[in-house]
Amino acid sequence: MATELKIPKRSDLDKASCWSTEDIFPSDAAWAEEFEACQSLPAQAAAFQGRLGESAQTLLDYLTFNEATDSRVELLYVYAMLKHDEDTANPEYQAMQGRCFSFLTQLSAAGAFAGPELVAIPEETLNGFYAQLPALEKYRRFLTKSRLEKDHILSPGEENLLAAASEICRGPANIFNSFHDADMKFPSVADSQGNLHPLTNGSYISLMESPDRTLRENAFKAYYAVYSSSRNALAAMINANVRKDTFYSRARKYDSNLASSLFPAEVPETVYHNLLLAVHQNMDKMYRYMALRKKAMGLDELHMYDIYASMIPDGNEVISFERAKEEVLEATKILGEEYHQVLKSSFEQRWMDIRENQGKRSGAFSCGCPIHPFVLLNHKDTLDSEFTLAHEMGHAMHSYLSNKNQPPIYNGYVLFVAEVASTCNEALLMQHLLKKTSDKKQRAILINYFLEQFRTTLYRQTMFADFELKIHRLAESGEMLTAERLCEIYYDLNKLYYGEDMVVDEEIAMEWARIPHFYRHFYVYQYATGFSAAMALSKRILEGGEEAVKDYLKFLSGGCSTDPVSLLKIAGVDMSTPQPVNDALALFGDLIGELEELLK
Repeated sequence: MATELKIPKRSDLDKASCWSTEDIFPSDAAWAEEFEACQSLPAQAAAFQGRLGESAQTLLDYLTFNEATDSRVELLYVYAMLKHDEDTANPEYQAMQGRCFSFLTQLSAAGAFAGPELVAIPEETLNGFYAQLPALEKYRRFLTKSRLEKDHILSPGEENLLAAASEICRGPANIFNSFHDADMKFPSVADSQGNLHPLTNGSYISLMESPDRTLRENAFKAYYAVYSSSRNALAAMINANVRKDTFYSRARKYDSNLASSLFPAEVPETVYHNLLLAVHQNMDKMYRYMALRKKAMGLDELHMYDIYASMIPDGNEVISFERAKEEVLEATKILGEEYHQVLKSSFEQRWMDIRENQGKRSGAFSCGCPIHPFVLLNHKDTLDSEFTLAHEMGHAMHSYLSNKNQPPIYNGYVLFVAEVASTCNEALLMQHLLKKTSDKKQRAILINYFLEQFRTTLYRQTMFADFELKIHRLAESGEMLTAERLCEIYYDLNKLYYGEDMVVDEEIAMEWARIPHFYRHFYVYQYATGFSAAMALSKRILEGGEEAVKDYLKFLSGGCSTDPVSLLKIAGVDMSTPQPVNDALALFGDLIGELEELLK
């Protein structure tokens, strides 16, 4: 008899598997009380307007106030976001998050004068302030970076207008997130035995990993049919978001949308272009991998719904969360006693929200917080979920160490380095698991998974970056991003990246519509560069001993105390060159060769 698996309600979950939002505020009422107490902050910020250059003490007072305000408001924002993500359909938390966003817009508008005023302080005057008041030295890096952007800082009135418009400009992303996580409904899909499986954004990838090809095909076609039924609305959302990016980049006098994203993060544009070039020059390895997958799976045709399933028979082992946790702890023990003990205690202190529930945000993320980091998971007892745990706890430990070792103004790290710690954890876990087994088949399963990390992180995220650059350039030239145009570009990129051994099913043309990172412009390339840096760093940690670990922990503790390329140099990798990407792609080729031998 056919059965259908049910996704539980939030109220049915074991509290031990849910994150401890009470560590931030003990209740929603406590959040509301603090929210009301913070309503005076915009007026306090505005009281500094026109005064930042009047004296060293006034400048210090403002910077101290601003740093404390950011820390205080961060708690409001994180709590509202986490509660909303527990159940995106809950109107109470939708309202809470909306109130929080409105307040942040108000606070941003009230402090919009700061950028122009900081830029306007003469260099000689600022140097005099440092000499008069040594306490200002703490903020030298912040002030120097702020003044580097002087060509893109507008007048106080213009800055105030841009700040006031920020809430409206979040509209496309907010609409997409609500539509994607709360409103999109998918039909249940049947496997080869007639059993029904719930299809959601959270369960889609686990269904794609199923050994049951009928289930994979049914899920793939049903999933993208739902997206296709709303293709015009989804195209309007992403078109509006890219137009928003173009508006801001032009308002701030950047040459392009790409420049407006990379320059503030202190990342040279050559890093982006080097990544695309290096991957394009190594497409032969991806084509070789697809040919191997087709052969290993014994398929006449390799379809898009076949590429997430294990190509090793019976390779979908059930891995409990408890086992995954222990193996992640074992794999990262090489990073030292403090790292190990804090990571171990994070499980006991409920830093993470582990299981899927109805309405919960899909995917996984880590969120830094002054209290401690919080991690969202949708754990499925698979090898992929085990690596997702390692990945997100890498983010969490990066946040923890930066929070511990840097003052609030420098404890946040930029996106360019964000994916390094997470992917390094994955690489350490992979090497740990490979060392634990001498079984030929198990080793093949693990190498297959490792190859999939290269495909999904280095190649696929670069394909996303390729797509993102193309659509932004089209928007900058005035072209409307229609559903037809977006599908055409995305389909052609899939053909380029997967090669002739792949049947590029027409449904995949809609995949762009489900990628939330496209609403954070020029974010995705950092997965690929971070992956490349992590491959180099994990190798150095495993081979370089205590000194390599010490350098790596300095990087994790660095926050944004210097530019991201320099931070990675401290850890031992130079991302100003294409070498880390080329080295990672060479490793990909070597792993393909090893798997070819194991499968003979």
